[in-house]
Parts: sequence; structure tokens; C-alpha cells
Amino acid sequence: MTTATLAPARVEDTRIGLAGNLRHVGALTRRNLMRIKADPESMFDAVLMPVIFTVLFVYVFGGAMAGDQDTYKQYMIPGLMGQTGLTLAMAVGTGLNSDFQSGVMDRFRTLPIARSAVLLSKIGAETCRALLSFAILIVFSLCIGLELKGGVLATLAAVGLSLVFGMAIVWISMLLGMALRSAQAVQGVSMLVLMPMQFGSSIFARPETMPGWLQSFTKVNPLSALADACRALMNGEGAVAHPVLIVLAWSVGITAVFAPLAVSRFRKRT
Repeated sequence: MTTATLAPARVEDTRIGLAGNLRHVGALTRRNLMRIKADPESMFDAVLMPVIFTVLFVYVFGGAMAGDQDTYKQYMIPGLMGQTGLTLAMAVGTGLNSDFQSGVMDRFRTLPIARSAVLLSKIGAETCRALLSFAILIVFSLCIGLELKGGVLATLAAVGLSLVFGMAIVWISMLLGMALRSAQAVQGVSMLVLMPMQFGSSIFARPETMPGWLQSFTKVNPLSALADACRALMNGEGAVAHPVLIVLAWSVGITAVFAPLAVSRFRKRT
């Protein structure tokens, strides 16, 4: 009798509608943002990294790279937007791994929430962090003399493009966070991915100054396309459509491949 009455409940369709999914994503995103509020030190990378990178590269390497700091500002800072989004995105995996280690995911498993909401809320919170970081980068850059020759709307388009690519990279980061055993391992592997992509691109130096074998890598590096697109938009010169399409194609491709893998891995672990 008991088994017969319980069986239907166990196989009852528990699919959650779109409205329910959105509600769960909003609630978990708010939870992630509240955690940041309770631990403001976790925002140091988003707040300080744009300022530190700008000062170091403009005033330490600017003269050697471009002959003077003003010219290098217009070249490097737009490209730095893509690098900032990538670095923040790769940090998500470390936090997700820590959530599994601390037992937070065990708590989520017992709640009647959509599984996808947990991952999507990470993207929502990271979007807020990235927007803050972009705002700090642009405001600080304006204070040291950057000119937005392309106008405000073009600059906002560059921010949006950097955000789209960064959120695509978040799926890779979350997959690493669930596939590796420790937060230290996630951080180490993330650095192995970040360093070649950042410095083997057109963010900090013109590709034509690099050896031939490195130029080949730079040309296919999506960060080069992102840096070129942001540079064309913010400086109001150069081809825009081609690098923008390349970045969007990479973003769609990365999401199409790694989002299902991350969701599948999450389901297995929860």
C-alpha cells in the first residue's frame, strides 16, 4: 500500500517552467551577490586589477612599446577590456569548486530548484562583477588621458562584446571547477590557459613585431579579434565588422560546446 502510493510521487514530472527557472536564477544570483557583499575582499581582483594592469603597462612598457605613453594608451587599454573579462571569467571555476568542497551543493540538491539555475546564477553574478570592472577601467583610463574617439555608444558596444565573450568563457571555467579536485588545481590550470591567450595576442603588442610562429597563433587567438574589435570601436578607426563577427562566432561556438558539457557534469555531481 505504502509503496504503491509513494511510487507515483517519485516518478512525478518535476520539470520547472520558464517562470520558475527565472525566479530561481534571480534568487541564487542575489545570494551570490550577497556573499560578495559579506566578503568584499573577493572583489579586489575586479576592482584593482584594471587599475594595476593599466598603470603597469602604460607607464612601464608604454614608452618601449609605442614610443610614448599617450599612443600606447589608445592601443592597449581597449584591448585590456577583453583581458579583464577573460580573467574574471576564469575565476568562476575556483568559486564553484569551493562550493562543492564546502557542501553548499549538497544543500542545493535538497531544494526544489532548477538544476540549471545554479550555473546560470553564477553567470549572472559574474556579469555584475565584470560590469563593475569595466566601469572602473574606463573611468580610470579617462582620468589618465584616454580618448573615446569612437564615442560613448561605440564604447558601450565594446563593453557588451567583451561581456559576451567573457560569459562564454565562464562555461569553460565552470567545467574545470567541476572536473578538477581542488580549487588550487582549478586556479593552476586556469593560469595555464590564461597566460598564452593573454600575451600571445594583440592586446599588449602588435602581432607584426612577433616572430612568425607566434604570429600564426596570434591570428587565430580569439582575444586578438576581441582586442582589435574593441580598439576599432573605441578609437573610431579600423575595420569593425570582421573582428566583431569573429568574436561572436567564437562566443557562440564556445557556449555551444562547453555549456552542455558543464551542465552534464553538474548533473552527474549533484
